[in-house]
Amino acid sequence: MPKRIYITGIGIISAIGDNVSSVFSSLETCKSGIGEITLFPTLHQGILPVAEVKLTKDQLLAMTGNSDSCEFTRTTLLGMIAAREAVESAGIGDMTTWHSGLLSATTVGGMDRSEVFYGEFLENPSHGRLRNIVNHDCGDSTERIASFLGINGLVSTLSTACSSSANSIMFGADLIRSGKLDRVVAGGTDSVTRFTLNGFNTLMILDKRGCHPFDEHRAGLTLGEGAAFLVLESEKVVEKEGKKPLAELTGYGNANDAYHQTASSPEGKGAFLAMTKALEMSGLYPGDIDYINVHGTGTENNDLSEGIALERIFNPVPPFSSTKTYTGHALGAAGAVEAVISILSIKHGMMFPDLNWSTPMKELKIRPVTNIVRDLSIRHVLSNSFGFGGNNSTLIFSKIN
Repeated sequence: MPKRIYITGIGIISAIGDNVSSVFSSLETCKSGIGEITLFPTLHQGILPVAEVKLTKDQLLAMTGNSDSCEFTRTTLLGMIAAREAVESAGIGDMTTWHSGLLSATTVGGMDRSEVFYGEFLENPSHGRLRNIVNHDCGDSTERIASFLGINGLVSTLSTACSSSANSIMFGADLIRSGKLDRVVAGGTDSVTRFTLNGFNTLMILDKRGCHPFDEHRAGLTLGEGAAFLVLESEKVVEKEGKKPLAELTGYGNANDAYHQTASSPEGKGAFLAMTKALEMSGLYPGDIDYINVHGTGTENNDLSEGIALERIFNPVPPFSSTKTYTGHALGAAGAVEAVISILSIKHGMMFPDLNWSTPMKELKIRPVTNIVRDLSIRHVLSNSFGFGGNNSTLIFSKIN
């Protein structure tokens, strides 16, 4: 029988809150974080909405106790804040008491500072400040978060597009099950940058009205930013320290349909395989799932592909919604952000609605949750994260019996 993986701590910073408490407050009052771009000047201001963390870099620095803006990217600072909250939530005072590791995911890395260097370099190649590109590598944020937390064991960075942080959680669980680690801080962090905004706009998959997942008139996603981390701990640690876990990671699955660089397979093959694998690992039947936090980006291709897979596996499809209507699509951090939200659903017995839905998709029979639902007994939540290149991941979180 596989070893059990417990979640003992969670931390988050996103467009709807700077910590778990404020994020939950926004969720239960149906408050979206989507709005106008304020982080940097761009031709898209007032045209393309985003979901920004409502803090400047100086404010983020102050929250982490740092002052040198040249040492830390926005991505790093977001990750430090969320990871620290997760560790504190788990009641950990010393990260060296057990074999511990950090698995952090990101797609953007230090792009926010690299863009500054690029602008300076174009104006005058001899004046481009190299200090602005030393943090470009995705691993830079992970190393700095590890140092901030006092983790000196296994440290690794994952980057599999929008499934990155879901995969970091899966990898962390595997490391615990194999006996290599006792405790893992796993999640991801990403910031909104010109690079991602212009890149996704070039793909013509940004919705000028804000994302409308699973709606017939959906026109694309809304970029977001933020960070979220979970503390995963083994049975041994939980029993030895007498901890009361928040939830259990009972199943997970990853599959790659390799259909296209950016599009999901029309038949939802990758999504179907990822969900099927997760269910098999958990030992649950499709009818045991109480709520699904769908990937639900709001793009024409993705929602249809995921919907077809859902209808193929579940009969009937459980209540589902896309919480990207609150947080935007936080790219490499999305899987961990939605993992935290899934755990909050279990803890508070609530389903958070798809805020922007109005018209059913003609190809599907299913409809998302559109009103807040309270006072439920939610035992099992399935959370999907699907990335470019067909890298699809599913996590199942369960209530502790």
